[in-house]
Amino acid sequence: MKLSRRQLLAASTVAGATLAVPELAVAAPNVVRRDRPALPSGIMSGDVSSNSAVVWSRTDRKARMVVDLTSHGRFDRAVRLCGPVTGPDQDYTAQVPLRGLRPGQRYDYRIAFEDAYGRRGESLAGSFSTPGRNRGLSFVWTGDTAGQGYGINPDLGGMIAYKAMHETRPDFFLHSGDNIYADGPIAASVQIPDGTVWKNVVTEEVSKVAETLAEYRGRYKYNLLDHNVRDLYADVPIISQWDDHETVNNWYPGEVLEDARYTERRVDVLAARARQAFLEYLPMVHSAGQNRIYRKVSYGPLLDVFCLDMRTYRGANPTPATVGPVAMLGAEQAEWLVREAAASKATWKVIASDMPLGLLVPDGPLIEAVANGVGGAPGGREHEIAWVLSQFKKRKVRNTVWLTADVHYCAAHHYDPARAAYTDFDPFWELVAGPVNAGTFGPNALDPTFGPKAEFVKAADFPNQPPSGGNQFFGHVHIDPRTGVFTASLRDLFGKVLWTKDLNPARR
Repeated sequence: MKLSRRQLLAASTVAGATLAVPELAVAAPNVVRRDRPALPSGIMSGDVSSNSAVVWSRTDRKARMVVDLTSHGRFDRAVRLCGPVTGPDQDYTAQVPLRGLRPGQRYDYRIAFEDAYGRRGESLAGSFSTPGRNRGLSFVWTGDTAGQGYGINPDLGGMIAYKAMHETRPDFFLHSGDNIYADGPIAASVQIPDGTVWKNVVTEEVSKVAETLAEYRGRYKYNLLDHNVRDLYADVPIISQWDDHETVNNWYPGEVLEDARYTERRVDVLAARARQAFLEYLPMVHSAGQNRIYRKVSYGPLLDVFCLDMRTYRGANPTPATVGPVAMLGAEQAEWLVREAAASKATWKVIASDMPLGLLVPDGPLIEAVANGVGGAPGGREHEIAWVLSQFKKRKVRNTVWLTADVHYCAAHHYDPARAAYTDFDPFWELVAGPVNAGTFGPNALDPTFGPKAEFVKAADFPNQPPSGGNQFFGHVHIDPRTGVFTASLRDLFGKVLWTKDLNPARR
């Protein structure tokens, strides 16, 4: 397909673009000048599927985003896409959805911004690959970035676990939540119980708990100061989830805080600001015009990723003794998960859960996660998960693996009805990895309701151990295109494999 220059310039809008690679050259990037738009936060791609993706960047003034896209490895044969004009209302961020991509294809992209006079500023290049048939795939996952006051430590080389993930050359990175710690101030130094001192790069926005939209945005900008993070995001597409710390610790809708650090204590107000910053700073595909965080990302015939949102629709945190149902996913999301998983034709279904199912995660005297710590029949939030697991069994949803972070250590849990109080489900694995740059804790107690068994655990040497202690964790998965074997491993700060398991796919 050949496109005219006029068609190329109009090919992309904020609503997205259908692409074809033309036999047409475009101009080389401009030399960076201070009087032209800069890219202070790098570039990203996200939610890559067989035929679509989203690219993201941020500039420093009102300007129009421009994307050059090529599948030839040559920008002199690229499609030029004109994206939206961004300004202070978007904190100078912009995203361009890409549609009509070819499966099994590597794409290189280059992002710049043009000012009102059409002058291009700084440009940066990145890449991603769309999934295709007869191709294996790999990905990494983790969570919990810049928590407990542990930010960008120049003495350590920054957030070096991001470098370790990058070195595995994954097809994508699943961030399982707590992309930021909006409720955790970052000081210039932190005194560690072992007598050492942790040093941080600091900015004004991270000096207090985030309450304003500008402060929430500032947390994302802070993380993007780290070169390890920017390098990974330029080369590896992200699939983003959120959990509590993008807003405030252990929050639920309708909550009113008692924390004296906050002048705005209505969580619904804080969550709305946090959500806006999350959607501005992370590239995501929004279906049917919905700014919905739960979604499915299809990664070819081998894998569908079902990203859950365990914050927006949950009920108030219950007591352990609560017997009746308490929402975690909400009815609409739970039904969506079952319906979409049952319809999936992918070999593997990863359920990207921002909280673990069987680990007890307390909120003082209340329950923060799913497990209530009480043996026997499901209670509280366990009701909803029990329904999902039973529906998976009823509808013959095979080859599900639950991936999560949240608890700041790594573990491999096998769930089996033969060990469980509630037995109407098929066995499955839940793999836990994190933190990626935060304090390390654990291990947490396992609740017996769904019959979990800890096959592997690696936790902190002491509570709130800093990243410099080495106990930072991420998970890695490779799926073989010939056999469909799902090889999962848990790795440390430097990428060392701590545990690995081959999962063979069950056939329909």
